[in-house]
Amino acid sequence: MADDYLVRIGKLIRDARQHRGWTQSQLAEALGTSQSAVNRIERGNQNISLEMIARIGEALDSEIVSLGYAGPMHLRVVGGRRLSGAIDVKTSKNACVALLCASLLNEGRTVLRRVARIEEVYRLLEVLGSIGVRTRWINDGVDLEIVPSAELNLAAIDADAARRTRSIIMFLGPLLHRMDHFKLPYAGGCDLGTRTIEPHMIALRRFGLDIAATEGQYHARVDRAVSPDRPIVLTERGDTVTENALLAAARHDGITVIRNASSNYMVQDLCFFLEALGVKVDGIGTTTLTVHGVPTIDVDVDYSPSEDPVEAMSLVAAAVVTESELTVRRVPIEFLEIELAVLEEMGLDHDRTPEYFADNGRTRLVDLTVRPSKLEAPIDKIHPMPFPGLNIDNVPFFAAIAAVAQGKTLIHDWVYDNRAIYLTDLNRLGGRLQLLDPHRVLVEGPTRWRAAEMMCPPALRPAVVVLLAMMAAEGTSVLRNVYVINRGYEDLAERLNSVGAQIETFRDI
Repeated sequence: MADDYLVRIGKLIRDARQHRGWTQSQLAEALGTSQSAVNRIERGNQNISLEMIARIGEALDSEIVSLGYAGPMHLRVVGGRRLSGAIDVKTSKNACVALLCASLLNEGRTVLRRVARIEEVYRLLEVLGSIGVRTRWINDGVDLEIVPSAELNLAAIDADAARRTRSIIMFLGPLLHRMDHFKLPYAGGCDLGTRTIEPHMIALRRFGLDIAATEGQYHARVDRAVSPDRPIVLTERGDTVTENALLAAARHDGITVIRNASSNYMVQDLCFFLEALGVKVDGIGTTTLTVHGVPTIDVDVDYSPSEDPVEAMSLVAAAVVTESELTVRRVPIEFLEIELAVLEEMGLDHDRTPEYFADNGRTRLVDLTVRPSKLEAPIDKIHPMPFPGLNIDNVPFFAAIAAVAQGKTLIHDWVYDNRAIYLTDLNRLGGRLQLLDPHRVLVEGPTRWRAAEMMCPPALRPAVVVLLAMMAAEGTSVLRNVYVINRGYEDLAERLNSVGAQIETFRDI
């Protein structure tokens, strides 16, 4: 029995290492041991202490086993079932995390309605609580109340929680108005390759922020004599870069012009929230934002973030891949029009209701019904572009959709260093995906899906794509360690079960 556990643990370690993209030698170097020792561990041929398991988990940023509380969560999927009925889209993950960071601008009480209860939000709440911000769930756990303290204690920050979310980078914009120097842990989140923070630094230096990165921390210092004297031109049209610039500009006493700004959904939600705080923002929905900052913000504000277009795309993809008729309600149509145009070209049978407004009064929604369709591969490649182009986070779902279409589809994920590599995990479920380079994958369909047991990819959207393929595969599949899915989706398995899926959550070891 002990040997069986060693083999199981070794397999988990091997899968986690491979998804990290490490060789046995790289893991050995991180652990201060030999490659042969790592090889024996992975084959279950060496006794291993709990301390060593914990060290391996830390090195790979993967929860191998847990002590003192429930272990990693897995999903058991009985596939080949048709979905039916209707399912609502939850509020935007990326908007919610931006608004949590933006709450640091406000000295008054902030209430956010229908906040997504996901791991990314929980990590930010842990960080906020550790530095003195009071947060509590209200109205039966549906809404979130945030009350910042007069003084923030950055020395007490929960570094572990901070390192598990890339969103911590968006603390820089608000904090530069509250203190002259502070430290933040390095940003973490999905394993999507090298993602430099230099574009953030270029924008925030214009507000006097200087960053030195040493010993796993950002050391920030603010020169109050520096302020933007001309428009800020972002070197990349990134969402979080634009949000950080907006957060810095919001309490800058003057007018800040931000050019080459993202106009994506979470940026628009942040702009709407800033307006509720009394900050005028011109050009919302365009690439030039003009922010009329106010030096002090002390208001009681109540705001409802809009629905998540990427989750909506996930649910549409679930219907397509499982050949189901499904109604996806509360779809933010403005941010899915290109995706739907591509799907129409491929032959998707669907219809939509007239538009209506989200609870924020600004975002346009529809209810979208998808029906089983015979899809053909698109003539052109699938590739992302800044809004209003095809959303970067929606590209992975087209890998699963292309796999059920007739013909070959080229997917070019040019933004991230290695996310396309994770899409080839679909091959273990019967897919025919050929990796051309770290950014391009060729998908051939249609696919006869087959069940498999595998480790969850360490990137959110590819992980969900694997889950959708498992739902389409006849038989029982197992997806291990799904923390990354819980980072971005609230009760996804339970909600999919409500429309006909059969997904069981379980833990072991």
